[in-house]
Amino acid sequence: MKKTLIYTLGFAALSLGLASCEEDYQAIEYPEVVNSIPAPVSNIESTSLPGQIALNWDLPESTDYYYVQVSYFDHLTEKEVVRVASSYADSMLIDNTRAKFGEYEFRFQSFSLANVGSEVTTVKALSDKAPATVTISSSKLNLTADQLSTNNQEPSEGPIANLVDGDAGSFFHTRWSSPQIPMPQYIQVDLAEPIQAFQFYFQNRAWSQVGAQIAEVQISNDAENWETLTTIEGGLPSGGGAEYTSDIFEPESPFSFFRYNVVQTHGSKNYFNMAEFALFDVDIQTYDPEL
Repeated sequence: MKKTLIYTLGFAALSLGLASCEEDYQAIEYPEVVNSIPAPVSNIESTSLPGQIALNWDLPESTDYYYVQVSYFDHLTEKEVVRVASSYADSMLIDNTRAKFGEYEFRFQSFSLANVGSEVTTVKALSDKAPATVTISSSKLNLTADQLSTNNQEPSEGPIANLVDGDAGSFFHTRWSSPQIPMPQYIQVDLAEPIQAFQFYFQNRAWSQVGAQIAEVQISNDAENWETLTTIEGGLPSGGGAEYTSDIFEPESPFSFFRYNVVQTHGSKNYFNMAEFALFDVDIQTYDPEL
């Protein structure tokens, strides 16, 4: 009797469960798949950017529009590229384009949820020139005392060799004792090998410093005929132990001699001093993607 009751209850529960599931199933509604041809995007415009092309368009108002496919030939990879934008997107940025390739042809085609495509719309666009990239590296020249000279060494202290001894506590000094000579006074470097692009560095004497206020940057190939690349008239430090790194200079041809020619000092003295000096050989590599 007990078994019969259990089976009867179980069957009743199963029947109720199936009835419940059937009611839930009937309540679900699935959207109809639209097989109509979607409207194409419109008012397609392009903007030329450096190494890029920006594409913009107006979205269709029809409900059967699901996404747009944009295809074009990539001249860099020499392959056909297909990009997709959703029904919410109205723009696309095409990277790695080049002005040198001329017109790019973009083909737009709208698709519905059922993957039915519209007619193809073709748009031609140009890219601005892709920017060049510049890589700069530098190496400090291993200067020795016998490569340095000056036109006004102080005989009692501050030999010019101190400029390359690696000790910021030592110093080079032009002549402060009598007889003094007027400016200009210089530090000259005889290079072991010619260089072209370069920059220089110095550090002021730690105390009793007298640094340049105006200085000429000069180069030569014979130590007689000098070319002044620039005259520095501002920004040279006056403080004790202050450091200075120049801009990078790019003369048209290599040179073998360098001069830091002091025209006027802070305080208008007839001498100057300096703790450390260095020259850097600079390598500049330029990659132009449009060549």
